[in-house]
Amino acid sequence: MEYTVQKLAHLAGVSSRTLRYYDEIGILKPARISSSGYRIYGQQEVDRLQQILFYRELGMGLEGIKDMVTSPDFDGAKALREHREKLLEKREQLEQLIVNVEKTIAQKEGRITMSDKEKFEGFKRKMIEENEAKYGEEIREKYGEETVEESNRKLMNMTQEQYAEFTKLGEEVLVTLCEAFKTGDPAGELAQKTADLHRQWLTYSWPSYSKEAHAGLAQMYVDDPRFTAYYDEKQPGAAEFLRDAVFIYTGMKK
Repeated sequence: MEYTVQKLAHLAGVSSRTLRYYDEIGILKPARISSSGYRIYGQQEVDRLQQILFYRELGMGLEGIKDMVTSPDFDGAKALREHREKLLEKREQLEQLIVNVEKTIAQKEGRITMSDKEKFEGFKRKMIEENEAKYGEEIREKYGEETVEESNRKLMNMTQEQYAEFTKLGEEVLVTLCEAFKTGDPAGELAQKTADLHRQWLTYSWPSYSKEAHAGLAQMYVDDPRFTAYYDEKQPGAAEFLRDAVFIYTGMKK
């Protein structure tokens, strides 16, 4: 079975423009070009599109997906098994949130009482699952399985007050970073305040703090395009500026 751009787009529930863009960036090339100049897709391309859409649903960026599906070592069957595991994790996360909402409704109606810990359990689990989907492999490779699991346990055991402070600090880091960036001085007062706020934010989830690990994470913000995109969203260059500020703060060299 072969498909034109329009037919494959309709089948997959995406736009024709998306398929053309995928062709342009080399993540999904057509099987051939017809004599009339139309892109023609076969079964292999249909399967790859399914893989791409699976990974997109899990929150991966196109660059990371491209590196994966175009690799000579890419194993389609293994990828599907991994998709299944991720979807099961996502289902568990959604079920946890549903339970949390149902308990909240019951509390509002006076049928049960909820502890502060229960109120925020679903949100914390969602945050952990999203971080795992986006950065789990890289973080585990850098810091080790045990460290990541201990960090996740620490997050899940946060009190309502700790969770609120953790969230507030994360927002404050971004705001202060934006202001510090305008000064152009990573050694300046605002930049060093940003680095200190970042350290405080990390201690809510890290089992223990070290200057070396802090500097290593800041370098990852620059090395990994997904982290860079997060910090550069409102201010291009902010990730590199934060890295420089943290290096000065910790006394580590680039």
